Amino acid sequence: MWALAGRGWWRGLVLKPRATGAARPGLSRDPSAPTVRAATNSWTTDRLYSSAELKEKPDMSKFLVEDIRNFSIIAHVDHGKSTLADRLLELTGTIDKTKNNKQVLDKLQVERERGITVKAQTASLFYSFQGKQYLLNLIDTPGHVDFSYEVSRSLSACQGVLLVVDANEGIQAQTVANFFLAFEAQLTVIPVINKIDLKNADPEMVEKQIEKVFDIPSDECIKISAKLGTNVESVLQAVIERIPPPKVHRKNPLRALVFDSTFDQYRGVIANVALFDGAVSKGDKIVSAHNQKTYEVNEVGVLNPNEKSTHKLYAGQVGYLIAGMKDVTEAQIGDTLYLHNHPVEPLPGFKSAKPMVFAGMYPVDQSEYNNLKSAIEKLTLNDSSVTVHRDSSLALGAGWRLGFLGLLHMEVFNQRLEQEYNAAVILTTPTVPYKAVLSSAKLIKEYRQKEITIINPAQFPDKPKVTEYLEPIVLGTIITPDEYTGKIMMLCQARRAVQQNMMFIDQSRVMLKYLFPLNEIVVDFYDSLKSLSSGYASFDYEDAGYQTAELVKMDILLNGNIVEELVTIVHKDKAHTVGKTICERLKDTLPRQLFEIAIQAAIGSKIVARETVKPYRKNVLAKCYGGDITRKMKLLKRQAEGKKRMRKIGNIEVPKDAFIKVLKTQTNK
Repeated sequence: MWALAGRGWWRGLVLKPRATGAARPGLSRDPSAPTVRAATNSWTTDRLYSSAELKEKPDMSKFLVEDIRNFSIIAHVDHGKSTLADRLLELTGTIDKTKNNKQVLDKLQVERERGITVKAQTASLFYSFQGKQYLLNLIDTPGHVDFSYEVSRSLSACQGVLLVVDANEGIQAQTVANFFLAFEAQLTVIPVINKIDLKNADPEMVEKQIEKVFDIPSDECIKISAKLGTNVESVLQAVIERIPPPKVHRKNPLRALVFDSTFDQYRGVIANVALFDGAVSKGDKIVSAHNQKTYEVNEVGVLNPNEKSTHKLYAGQVGYLIAGMKDVTEAQIGDTLYLHNHPVEPLPGFKSAKPMVFAGMYPVDQSEYNNLKSAIEKLTLNDSSVTVHRDSSLALGAGWRLGFLGLLHMEVFNQRLEQEYNAAVILTTPTVPYKAVLSSAKLIKEYRQKEITIINPAQFPDKPKVTEYLEPIVLGTIITPDEYTGKIMMLCQARRAVQQNMMFIDQSRVMLKYLFPLNEIVVDFYDSLKSLSSGYASFDYEDAGYQTAELVKMDILLNGNIVEELVTIVHKDKAHTVGKTICERLKDTLPRQLFEIAIQAAIGSKIVARETVKPYRKNVLAKCYGGDITRKMKLLKRQAEGKKRMRKIGNIEVPKDAFIKVLKTQTNK
């Protein structure tokens, strides 16, 4: 009798028990509370549905293939992608027009705080044009170089892109990178010049840049102000007129590409799919081409921008699918789904994300290890590009070695751990994955391969065991006003970069291309570039493989004992500088002892840098008032012998906070 339906449905309701055999009364309701209609054994409630909820499930069959357009918005950071997406959602009536519509598709707290897009988001828009109803599937993508993997995945579900360029800043490094991603995927590119309402905007100059760099005629550019909504209507018209409908076949058996997935603790994995052939509906039995497991579809629908279930999804459409998958690894990104007993040729899928930066992550308190493990597992379900390896350290305890796509990706992951799971962690200095080519057959047999990848500096093999060491390199693109070119070239040369190309994109802006060792740019290159160019230069990079390098393993010794956590891999030419920096940082953080501490940076048996922490010293001469000098010398000699003995037997306990100060990312370089 007291069994209640639904969670929290009773809030704001005054419940009256029913007399046996009496008619079932309505429940009186607090007028300020929302109401529900739900029948239970002994109670009835009244619900007032919103107009959106009363709408029937959209019928997706009325959208023919020729009335569908799938497109992405791509741009450099902060050029107005999310603002344009907000205006498009308002224009098509997907969301109401209010002043609060800012970054509607950016759902994560970290995205709203930083004002950047981290995860690509999908929305289906219903738009009437010239008396015809069109279905526009929009994907808003991130703009930062670290998240270019999200962009390339999103483009696989599209036939065209809106390339947004700031009318004030013009073409930037990530604009170029994203254009070529779309160009390689053979997508239709519609250039959109945004922020024409700004005082210093120069859309004519940007048109010339687009024509010179991308070879797109200037009359194809659409000039808009996404913030004010100026001329945004013409963007939708251009999408319908210029972007082709998807090339799909509805009569063929189902073939769907999983291009993203998220995890919901109540419903399991929610897979974002683009349908290339056939149709899928609730109750269908589907098979994953990746793991050959069979699932029953519980729900299908479109994102509008929130989830809206439909009866069926058809080829050419983009939506979501829930099929009782309990683990995100089951919804492998790039996987092909097909109907049970109707096997198909799998779609090409994607290259797996390649981690560019590795860092150690440890709980501040080891008692929190299991909580942090659970938090990392849940977060990696929503961010599949992070790689996780178990690791342990004598000083910091048990932890993990995590691989990220870049430094911002690492910071965002750390911030999400703190905000969404209240996890406090120690994050060590980021390193890059090196490779070593082994020399002896015995070692090759032991490792089962000739070329090994090293992600932890402590496992770096010694020179006699190795034919050559390889370090990762990247092709960097820098776009800068020409007055800063000289300073930037000097910075690049100091980072061991090799110039590949130099091109003027207009009268005052230069595009430089350099091959960089990844290790040289991973921590503070971007900050140095911004400060040298007064914030005007932009930087983007892409993986360019590996090159031979003279790498050495540098040990840090405290009174002759190696400290494993501080081992680093450096280039031979930079060993002295890096060693000196670490020794100085340790000198500032290590507490003084009653004996002298020698801090040394060593490569093999050669010491390249040294700092000394002076001991505490009792004044043994305090009791000598005058007298012979030999008396004083005798006391000082006895003290020196005692200190020497103490140094031999004294152990240096390095406090955890000293490790944290030395290992953590240096933000104030």
